[in-house]
Amino acid sequence: MNRRTIYIDESPIRFERWRKYLPSWLKRFLPSGGGNAEDHHGKAIFGFIVFLLSESIIFLSFIFTYVALRLTHLQNWLPPGISGPKLSTLVLINTVVLLSSSLIVQSAENALQHSKLNQFRWLWLLTIGMGSYFLIGQGIEWSKLDFGLSTGLVGSTFYLLTGFHSLHVLAGVILLVTMLVRSFLPGNYHQGYFGVSAATLFWHFVDIVWVFLFSILYLWRD
Repeated sequence: MNRRTIYIDESPIRFERWRKYLPSWLKRFLPSGGGNAEDHHGKAIFGFIVFLLSESIIFLSFIFTYVALRLTHLQNWLPPGISGPKLSTLVLINTVVLLSSSLIVQSAENALQHSKLNQFRWLWLLTIGMGSYFLIGQGIEWSKLDFGLSTGLVGSTFYLLTGFHSLHVLAGVILLVTMLVRSFLPGNYHQGYFGVSAATLFWHFVDIVWVFLFSILYLWRD
């Protein structure tokens, strides 16, 4: 006789009281308050979201620092002879590719939820390719800029923001590759697909961060 594993609710906040009023897409990101072993996925996702929130604090501190420095150095933000980052065709294509990859990776997770494993793999592989394309495009853009890391505040802040973000994109690509390899292991999804859900959330996170960075670095003009 198979016994169902029961988890004791140790959450300091009783989410169950208001969880039933939330839309179904949001319920999966919140702990379900103990119960059966199947609920472990929701608890793990909630913990991963807390991790992403901690990462967002780091990005926000960098962004606020950039904005504060930019506002206090309006007259001498760009050193003589420096044009700064430009909204080029390369940057636009990179942005479209990265943001579009969020739709692809979400479609891949949806395919896995419906047991369409081959479709999941192809869409997941496409996301990896799009992320890699963004990283290559970012490197090409850096090589064409007329300023470096030590070129005043514009150089230090630009490379800090884009470099830290690119590091997260690289980490996301590695995570996606790991999940793709694991998809070929027999019985890998018998206990759920938390890794895929976490990787999907991480990818959405780096895309959202890029929207903010793109806005302040390329659209903000004096």
